Amino acid sequence: MCKCKTEMSNKVVIVTGANTGIGFETAKDLARRGAKIILACRDELKGLQARYDIIRLTKNDKVIFKQLNLSSFASVRKFADDILKTEQSIHILVNNAGTGVLDNALTEDNLPVEVHVNHFGPFLLTVLLLPLLKSSAPSRIINVSSIMHRFGKVNPQTFHKQAKNILERRRVYSDTKLANLLFTLKLSQLLLGSRVTVNALHPGAVSTDIFRNQHPVVRYLIKLVWKTPYEGAQTSIHLAVAPELELVTGKYFVNCHEDSPSESAKDIHLAEQLWKLSETITNVMFS
Repeated sequence: MCKCKTEMSNKVVIVTGANTGIGFETAKDLARRGAKIILACRDELKGLQARYDIIRLTKNDKVIFKQLNLSSFASVRKFADDILKTEQSIHILVNNAGTGVLDNALTEDNLPVEVHVNHFGPFLLTVLLLPLLKSSAPSRIINVSSIMHRFGKVNPQTFHKQAKNILERRRVYSDTKLANLLFTLKLSQLLLGSRVTVNALHPGAVSTDIFRNQHPVVRYLIKLVWKTPYEGAQTSIHLAVAPELELVTGKYFVNCHEDSPSESAKDIHLAEQLWKLSETITNVMFS
């Protein structure tokens, strides 16, 4: 559990997927510490309800909702443009939103939904917000990955394409979680000396809405043995508030402690290949 008592009244925080689960608990905790919170959510009604609930529970009225659909590059660009025009600082970006869909649908940008929401959307969002993160330094980028990255493979030639069969579809989530770590690795190197840090984490096995499409029996068993969203949010919170982590970057955390990811997640050559693919797909360049 995060034991830091850090006060955050002068900080501005963006949390994606903040209307439920780990994202909601992360936003609520940081709001309780006094931060200004921007809830970046796809569903307007759920986002506004989360805003109401967080203000009611924390007595902090510096909580706002902005719509963000990570499966649409147009939505990501609109959100980022709005932030750059209306906010003078961003101190913490928590790339929390994710999906675990098993279908093979394509987004409006002709990408598999899971790959778009879990990797390309956060990639574009982060790169677009980097100018403000840099000018607000020291600042932090936090990427919510998963231990499932250990079962993933990232082939830059096929990562952005539809899965060919059910076995490939079942592995896509793990592939995207590995992509989160490769993104963290490469971005941390690009940002060295900027006082903008980027770290990734495994929240633990958490009972959240990402499993809402599973069989009711499976959902029941998950709730019995897995962490609550509050417990799962602790490492995200720790990475956001721990003063000793101000200069720590490019690392992977589990249960509020640094851990070692898979060997694939440390492959800088693979990270560079994925970075180039991501720049091409999203039509954005790091600067």
